[in-house]
Amino acid sequence: MIYIVLNGGAILAATALGLLLGLVWQVLFDRGRIGGPGIAGTLLLAFVAEAWLCAILAGALILAPPKGSVWTMTIGSAFVIWLGFVVPSLAASYRMRSLPVRSALVDCGYWLVVMLAQAVVLRLIGLVPPPV
Repeated sequence: MIYIVLNGGAILAATALGLLLGLVWQVLFDRGRIGGPGIAGTLLLAFVAEAWLCAILAGALILAPPKGSVWTMTIGSAFVIWLGFVVPSLAASYRMRSLPVRSALVDCGYWLVVMLAQAVVLRLIGLVPPPV
């Protein structure tokens, strides 16, 4: 996991973008309900979750085989992680709690936008592979 340390700046930059997108997404799709009690804890949890997913994405981008163009692999990796991990997790959680389908769709859309944006930021900044 040394790659996380080596790419800490890129991961933090992409995480910050994800948080900013989260605030915008919240305003657009949740009628602007931001804040309230526990907002600091919520933001900390969001930061940790987004940073961890971004670190996993960075690892996937470093390990992605050069089968296609760099941007095909970048967008494809983000999409596959989203489709393979985020969508099933949210779908199962929302279904078990009997939450509205609209909420699941909004949150799945948010995570797709975030993961694609983070992948682009990581690729533009550049990623350092771990030493061999």
